[in-house]
Amino acid sequence: MCPPSQRLEQSMKNMAAPMDTATPHGPETPMDITGVTIVHDPIKGKCLHATRSFKEGEVIFREKPIVSCQFLWNAMYKYTACDHCMRSMETAEAMSRRLANSHSLVLPFPQCCAVKLEQHVTCPHCQVLYCSESCRQEGWNKYHRVLCLGPSVNDPEHPINKLAETWRNIHYPPETASITMIARMIAMVKQAADRDSLLQTFAGFCQATTNQEEHMSHKLLGAEFQDQLELLRGLLTEALYEESLDQWFTPDGFRSIFAMIGRNGQGIGTSSLSVYVHNCDALELPSQDREKLDAFIDQLYVDMEHESGSFLNCEGSGLYILQSCCNHSCEPTAEPSFDESNYVLSMRALRDITEGEELFICYLDECERTRSRHSRQKLLRENYLFSCTCEKCTREAEDPDVTSSEEEEDEGDGESDEQ
Repeated sequence: MCPPSQRLEQSMKNMAAPMDTATPHGPETPMDITGVTIVHDPIKGKCLHATRSFKEGEVIFREKPIVSCQFLWNAMYKYTACDHCMRSMETAEAMSRRLANSHSLVLPFPQCCAVKLEQHVTCPHCQVLYCSESCRQEGWNKYHRVLCLGPSVNDPEHPINKLAETWRNIHYPPETASITMIARMIAMVKQAADRDSLLQTFAGFCQATTNQEEHMSHKLLGAEFQDQLELLRGLLTEALYEESLDQWFTPDGFRSIFAMIGRNGQGIGTSSLSVYVHNCDALELPSQDREKLDAFIDQLYVDMEHESGSFLNCEGSGLYILQSCCNHSCEPTAEPSFDESNYVLSMRALRDITEGEELFICYLDECERTRSRHSRQKLLRENYLFSCTCEKCTREAEDPDVTSSEEEEDEGDGESDEQ
């Protein structure tokens, strides 16, 4: 795992450009997907290729997820996000006060905060929060009409609340998936005008063999994953059974869907504070004022790390059609980011890309990708069920299996497991 300071740095990189504080909330940004095409390879399966050249740092494409949701523990710990687009809804100052445990903290340059409190709305039936009326309406039209709890929102015996509570008791932070994703998928099918088309879209995501599904379930749920899966399946059936989706509610079908979101889900991170910081970076200030502001922000992140650790974002996951077609390389050519501070994924070029070139992303975080070939391969096999044959791994095939620091870390993990 990354040291906290590097986790903080990575959370900042989720916001790749200053935000326009005048931009209205809600997912109005048109999706630009004209620069790529999906190619089917007989060995690798789906691949994503550029249909024109791109410069380093350029956005290759933007896309919204087919389905997404905030992680349940993340929401429970008051990381307030739009229930639909996952936009961070706390003001930068409120977020800073909470994370730094400093209720008198005042941020300079308040105009750099992009949060528009006056645009926030709630579901009139269950009081779920949205950053805008457009998000509330889109959520209602796609899935929330089925999932809305109405007056039962605080009833612990409601099947959907029981499902969420059971998941929280099974899957502890750091979170990597959520049963809420499957619930939303079911609700979307129930509400869809064209169910067959939506089911075909879901079926297009990478599927796994039975052994791979069990491995992924074990990774997400632990040693008792078979019992846990059956418990979750029973609760989901009680809450949302749909005859047209009967296969999803069978033991094999549920395991397949569960493994699919575990394998294909793209992490989403949003933070109104990160947007504020990047907007501050764009201010034209005298050098003395710039140094003072930078020192203030640096100290703020130190204080937040001390009080709250390295988890500073609203966090969740989503299923993205184009992103899921990008294969892995330990030397990626592109990287996803969330520079609109919502669920819109922006894929940016990490170097110049030529027309026709395949796009590669790295499934490992910045700390993991600097480790030895042996360690990278181990992580990829455990989490994504394949062995990497990228150019970097091929070059390093003759390198020592592990570095000394990794050997010590693995030994420490082994000792912890034995206790």
